Amino acid sequence: MLTYKDIKIKWLGHASFKLDNEITIYIDPFHIEKEDTADLILITHEHYDHYSPEDIEKVSGKETIIIAPESCDPSIARDFRKVKPGDRIEIKGVVIDVVNAYNIKKEFHPKGKGVGYLINIEGVQIYHSGDTDVIPEMKDIRADIALLPVGGTYTMNAEEAVEAAEAIKPKIAVPMHFGSIVGEDKDAEEFKEKCTACKVEILEKEN
Repeated sequence: MLTYKDIKIKWLGHASFKLDNEITIYIDPFHIEKEDTADLILITHEHYDHYSPEDIEKVSGKETIIIAPESCDPSIARDFRKVKPGDRIEIKGVVIDVVNAYNIKKEFHPKGKGVGYLINIEGVQIYHSGDTDVIPEMKDIRADIALLPVGGTYTMNAEEAVEAAEAIKPKIAVPMHFGSIVGEDKDAEEFKEKCTACKVEILEKEN
């Protein structure tokens, strides 16, 4: 777990994270164990390893709000809010900017289908990139914490994640999207070794 200015950031494996402050936010819950109930659940795109109704149900309560792009089926939740890149929403004191996430030289994630999120919790900016390559829009993102894929195949690889970190210039980068479906621990280690733009924290899976 990483604690940054009273915000607890847990990596739950793959691209799943839990953010805890005065509210609880889950991002792309997948193959997780129920720990508590989410105030917000953010989904980056419709692929099964990011949009998992079974896992969403595990951490959903009567007042849980789900935020997801239009490619996701809204029928699973009472309060399901569709978003697209360029949207900004404020919920329970958290400001969320919806940003682009897509492949440039691959066909797995076309532009406009998936999103990333820039989450502002009490002035701390946390960027979850979603499944993406290095894209031009990253030069406009400023974040304290950047959660970046390193596993390759469907997303950027470790070397490309270094390029992303250089564009974003976070204080801390956390590698994700490795260790299960795609990518290995060595990809995270390579990212940490090559990244000089910021501190890199490889989190232990907590799930």
